[in-house]
Amino acid sequence: MPFRRLLLPLLATLVLGACTHAAKPVPPPPPAPVKLKIGLALGGGAAKGFAHIGVIKMLEASGIHPDVVAGTSAGSVVGALYASGMDAFALQQTAFGLDEAKIRDVRLFSGGLVQGQALQDYVNQLVHQQPIEQLKLPFAAVSTELETGTRTVFGRGNTGRAVRASSSIPGVFEPVEIHGKHYVDGGVVSPIPVDAARQLGADFVIAVDISAAPDGSNPQDMMGIVGQSITIMGRQLAAQESTRADVVIRPGLGGIGPTDFEQKNQAILAGEKAALAAIPAIRAKLAAMVSARQDAGGNAAQH
Repeated sequence: MPFRRLLLPLLATLVLGACTHAAKPVPPPPPAPVKLKIGLALGGGAAKGFAHIGVIKMLEASGIHPDVVAGTSAGSVVGALYASGMDAFALQQTAFGLDEAKIRDVRLFSGGLVQGQALQDYVNQLVHQQPIEQLKLPFAAVSTELETGTRTVFGRGNTGRAVRASSSIPGVFEPVEIHGKHYVDGGVVSPIPVDAARQLGADFVIAVDISAAPDGSNPQDMMGIVGQSITIMGRQLAAQESTRADVVIRPGLGGIGPTDFEQKNQAILAGEKAALAAIPAIRAKLAAMVSARQDAGGNAAQH
């Protein structure tokens, strides 16, 4: 009996303690880390497109790795190769090994225009014949439908053909026929493909603008004349679309023209310099966006 008298109060204490412990509120789980999807929007500019390689090199060196890539014209060429898995140094090696003659298939019966099939085959060879949807990163090439003038974003299908359509400078390249419609350079409607990067799901867009205002020069070759004309037409469009990017990188390419393929090294260096200068702003804006989303998530959890 004395043992039972001692045991009962002890059991009651244990039961009450357990109930009290169970009644304590369970703290909410810590919020999941915010992961922003970074988009890279690479603009058009013919030979000036080598600057994109320098930009990518500095982004990678700074630990900033885009999750999606959109490209217009020359930007679609670099963007497709980058999305296929090439890093910046592989891109640079490819650029230095490029023989421009291999991608210039002139057809006299079409008025001396470049057909573009050689460019298509070259890109497909470098991406190992993979269609866009099988590239390592989501990728979009922006083109212009000739019949209606509407912006077209190629996010599936033949990678080389999409790049060819995006790069078909009017008056220099033949329009590309795809499913009964004809396409020309994406720079006509979207010189800097920020909106296409957003369509791929980018939360934060880094745009690279390699266009330039007319510098008072008088281009003497056909491609230079057409390229400058497209730049003039696209300036307002580029200005508008670039406002929808989070950061815009503008390499100093004033001395490099659209046909100056021999100045690829200078273009790459210009891209490196401009990207390096933009890294602090990119990091600061990324951190601010992450913080804002974390705060928004915490407030939502409290309610």
